Amino acid sequence: MTSSTPGDTGGTTPLDGAVVAVAGAGGPAGQATLLRLAAAGATVVAADADAARLATAVDATRAAYPGTTVTGDTVDLLDPAAARQWADRSEQEFGRVDGLVHLVGGWRGSATFAETDLGDWDALEPLLIRTVQHTSLAFDAALRRSGNGRFLLVSAAGAGRPTGGNAAYAAAKAAAEAWTLAMADGFRKDGGEAGPRAAAAVLVVKALVHDAMRAERPNAKFAGFTEVTDLAEAVTDTWNRTTADVNGQRLWLTPQP
Repeated sequence: MTSSTPGDTGGTTPLDGAVVAVAGAGGPAGQATLLRLAAAGATVVAADADAARLATAVDATRAAYPGTTVTGDTVDLLDPAAARQWADRSEQEFGRVDGLVHLVGGWRGSATFAETDLGDWDALEPLLIRTVQHTSLAFDAALRRSGNGRFLLVSAAGAGRPTGGNAAYAAAKAAAEAWTLAMADGFRKDGGEAGPRAAAAVLVVKALVHDAMRAERPNAKFAGFTEVTDLAEAVTDTWNRTTADVNGQRLWLTPQP
């Protein structure tokens, strides 16, 4: 399936005919990712807890790429049963699932380590860790069946080099990374000498930036930030590489410290 709309990559891509799920699809990064996946010819299965912003993202992608199938499901990924139902329903409807892009996020922090509010951890642990656990377990079997599956987590450079005021956020991101890399080890072991049939990897950014942020702060430099469109390009690019090359990697989209 290819699109004839402006911005189409033209011709066949590795994502032609693939089915890719996007968790947290309603935010700016999600919207950019939906558009890029659709441009590459994928069927896009989007989910978000916010029905209104999910509908906006899905409608915009359908309008830009009318020949591409884009669906939207309001899913509470804090509920493991709901995550599994979403995965099962997606595979039953389309016959396969070739990717899960995990974009669920959130940030809370303080000025210094001593001022850390443990309420920040209480808020971030479900969003940044539990949702990863629930989606990875829900989609694991389908990604293995794909033969070229991807589980992609977007993380932050601060997970490996935390600052005092970001203790809760960095710790949660580090835990989510560890969980994703454990999934990658499972893919590696199951693949044996033939190599993994699916890949789990972490896309590392300092932070993300999008047009609305630039409009709100026209004089800001956003040094080292990653444009959401560049993140979306990096997501699709993982299908241009072998599963063995992607699996278990931390793929840096910002200068590595």
